[in-house]
Amino acid sequence: MSELNRKQTGVLVMSYGTPESMDDVEAYYTHIRRGHAPTPELLAELKGRYEAIVGGVFPLRENTNGQVAGLQDKLEQLAPGQFVCYQGLKHAKPYIEDGVERMAKDGITQAVGIVLAPHFSTMSVGSYMKRAQEKAAELGVEMTFVRQYHMHPKILKALTDRVVDGLSRLSEEMDGEGRVKVLFSAHSLPEKIRELDDPYEQQLLETSAAVAKAAHVKDWQFSWQSAGRTREPWLGPDILETLPGLAEEGVKAVLVAPVGFVSDHLEVLYDLDIEAKAAAKELGMTLDRIAMLNRDPLYMETLAESVIEALDSQGKE
Repeated sequence: MSELNRKQTGVLVMSYGTPESMDDVEAYYTHIRRGHAPTPELLAELKGRYEAIVGGVFPLRENTNGQVAGLQDKLEQLAPGQFVCYQGLKHAKPYIEDGVERMAKDGITQAVGIVLAPHFSTMSVGSYMKRAQEKAAELGVEMTFVRQYHMHPKILKALTDRVVDGLSRLSEEMDGEGRVKVLFSAHSLPEKIRELDDPYEQQLLETSAAVAKAAHVKDWQFSWQSAGRTREPWLGPDILETLPGLAEEGVKAVLVAPVGFVSDHLEVLYDLDIEAKAAAKELGMTLDRIAMLNRDPLYMETLAESVIEALDSQGKE
């Protein structure tokens, strides 16, 4: 490795991960369930959900690959030759530890970790950081992290534009007739995070309020989605529990803005586009959602600027 490359900063881009094929679904969910394989019934249901959204073909992984490549391109524009991106996934290969190991093998001694999730929780983003930090310490890589970027002006602009576009589409579809509600949503977490003074819920409300204000939306609320199937209580109400109440209030159309997610994946393509849409239809309502960020240039700039800022802050400590 050249002297120049030795001075490069690694960027560990972390995400939840998705299976690469239908054959990987069981191993993927076994990892999520901490070594406990899903029951045959649950596995069949999970495979059915993937079949419904991708027909057994997996473009979902490409979204994360594209975001990592997009961030690399944006960093190269802003700081030529300074950064090199690596991928690390929570529940699929390459795992978080694999990404750190690759950096170390390439001679990287300084790195920034960032998660493809804007809002911090000790149970989500915090767990990614912990795994990365432990492996980095073991391999002699000095790491700093972007904890959150939920109020970065550029991600707020990207989300606002999507809400405005979504409302315009819905208004046209309904000929301007009937009440439209904006529902901001994010992945639920166990209720016990409230006992930990975890910032996740508050950060999501901050993002939602900022986007609603910028989009001049007054009729909105926040709802949870995609809770895990465990015995402990999860944050609610779920969007499927919210919709009947909106129908009773006279809401005719719902625009879902899943601000807790940054790409098209199961929780969006199935939980919202299929399950929630069908539930709304049964209640006599139209349900649509905003387009996901994926490789939006404003999102790539948000990530790149957050990485550079984190590195600069580390240098000043």
